[in-house]
Amino acid sequence: MKHIRQIFSFLIPLLLLSLCVWSITRELQGYSLQELWHSLIQIPKRRKLEAIALTALGYLTITGYDLLAFRYIRHSLTPTKIIFTSFLSYAVGNTVGFTLFSGTAIRYRFYSPWGVSPLKIAKIAAFIQLVFWLELLAISGVVFLIEPLTVPTPLKLPFQSVYPLGILFVSIVGLYLLVSFWYREPLRIRGEELALPSVKLSLGILVVAVLDWGLAAAVLYRLLPSSSLSYPDFFGIYVLALTVGTISTVPGGLGVFETVILWLRPSSLSVPEVIRALVAYRGIYYVLPLIVAICLWFGRELKRKV
Repeated sequence: MKHIRQIFSFLIPLLLLSLCVWSITRELQGYSLQELWHSLIQIPKRRKLEAIALTALGYLTITGYDLLAFRYIRHSLTPTKIIFTSFLSYAVGNTVGFTLFSGTAIRYRFYSPWGVSPLKIAKIAAFIQLVFWLELLAISGVVFLIEPLTVPTPLKLPFQSVYPLGILFVSIVGLYLLVSFWYREPLRIRGEELALPSVKLSLGILVVAVLDWGLAAAVLYRLLPSSSLSYPDFFGIYVLALTVGTISTVPGGLGVFETVILWLRPSSLSVPEVIRALVAYRGIYYVLPLIVAICLWFGRELKRKV
């Protein structure tokens, strides 16, 4: 069994790192190095630096999900270890896709040697999946109610605006909060309890989610040229594009996300300007954190071998 675990602990990082390399290649396919460089230099340096700073702040915010997950499982672990592992999980998962597999595998790789049992890691994975759908439904639902954008015709939905989706999403979140408030009986598995997060913890999730989505949208917004489009209006477009990209199951919403942004862009922004910003956004918000994560991971693995 020990030998099998050693092989398993070697294969998981190798497989995930291979996926990372493939993902970077996929992200950049269709663009020559000259096109990418041209897109980046066309954007003012100050805006690019602001986008990088917002990306760093955004990924730091995302680690809050794992910090809340450890409160959920009632397990103590050094915050720096949680933040390190969480960053790797999201930097890889956001770009590679297959977040349930990649995120759980990375968390198992790092949390397990630090004394977190496989069952508790499974509970963390379940918590993160719940977080994903809760934040998607809550933020999209509220935004769609406040700003019911017209549904692009190519999406072929049975309604003209996203308002019905907003009602549906908010209703699901409201029902979840009611259930989590009234139904507190946990499910017991091998001495471990599995229950819905408390209302207080769920509200904490939503606070982190608002900051997470707000910062991610701000990255792309800062890369766009100045126009009459306000940030609140852009945030509605961003949320719809991200929701459609997520539901499409395409890793990172690649292609789907960009297409919806182009459909909904205001006339004050030209197609080349938006495409330039989208290319820079992919590079800064997805590829750059992934490269940093790979370097940190390699450094950690080399340190273990020494």
